[in-house]
Amino acid sequence: MANGLTYIRKTTSPEATKQLASTLAPYLHEGDVVVLSGDLGAGKTQFVQGVAAALGVHDQVTSPTFNILLQYPGGRLPLYHFDLYRLEDPDELEDIGYFETIDGDGASFVEWGEKFPSALPYGYLEIAVTVDADGNRTVRAQSFGDRARQLLFVWAKDSKSRLMKAAGCCG
Repeated sequence: MANGLTYIRKTTSPEATKQLASTLAPYLHEGDVVVLSGDLGAGKTQFVQGVAAALGVHDQVTSPTFNILLQYPGGRLPLYHFDLYRLEDPDELEDIGYFETIDGDGASFVEWGEKFPSALPYGYLEIAVTVDADGNRTVRAQSFGDRARQLLFVWAKDSKSRLMKAAGCCG
């Protein structure tokens, strides 16, 4: 169950979505899990690309749809990017090392995690990305658990000022 903290931002381009995501990276720790939801093409992988770049990952970040899991060890923190879209049975999560990975040494981003709600950890950040008819995105983040609440609080507090500075606004 969500513990009451929600953060909503609108972005007007894929680059703006990546830039917003990049402001989350400084606050990620080992074991953080971010569940990404949204239609195909909504910008879930773009969000992960923004985080990865800010973590210092130099590899090209792509959608893990056909790989299920892509790993990016080269940044400040290992980044694990799951796409559970093609999985049919919760038992398959064990086969791909899902549980060991999300409890491991990095931050995990899980696309289509809502398919297996019982496999989500006690605490996670859920980010839903929707796209309107003009291609603008709404990024809605909600916290589940104490660590996710703390993560969302500091991210929401700081991202606005970081984005304004990046745009050359307001000092």
